[in-house]
Amino acid sequence: MASIKEYKVKTVDNIKERLDGARAIVLVDYKGITVEEVNKLRGNFRKEKVDYFISKNTWIKIALNQMGITDLDDYLKGPTGVIVSKIDEVAPAKIMKKFMETDLEKKEIGGFKVGLISGDVYKANQLKQLAEMPSKEELMANVLRGINAPASGIVGVVSGVMSALVRAVDAVAKQKAESN
Repeated sequence: MASIKEYKVKTVDNIKERLDGARAIVLVDYKGITVEEVNKLRGNFRKEKVDYFISKNTWIKIALNQMGITDLDDYLKGPTGVIVSKIDEVAPAKIMKKFMETDLEKKEIGGFKVGLISGDVYKANQLKQLAEMPSKEELMANVLRGINAPASGIVGVVSGVMSALVRAVDAVAKQKAESN
């Protein structure tokens, strides 16, 4: 039978494994959320390849500190859920904000505590602002549209000039044919 110390070490190691390589770590207060709502939230995260777990604050703190992260220590109080994304830095904030607006609209819950995104600490209000911003894919699509718009305009102008030139040449040819 494993000792309590071995269990704690394995738990901390498991948390470190889940946090390793994270591009975003967001801490949230889950107080007041039912089991069904948590399961739905986990499903939303899973669809976007985002991890969500709950553990003791002490174990989370030990894991983070062993990884050299101490910026979140002051926020590890009360009920804490941990959202981890290894792919998209903004996904945890976007998914959580949408969930709070749609599924928890009438509940008073804690929501965001703090986030560590690409090494920078984001307070709760900054996470909300981040969640409202367009995704990286949306921004790239807008940039490409902006780049393509002048090219499309040029093609339209050149095409219009060519059409006008063809009509003018055709009109001159018809005039000459009628005069002969």
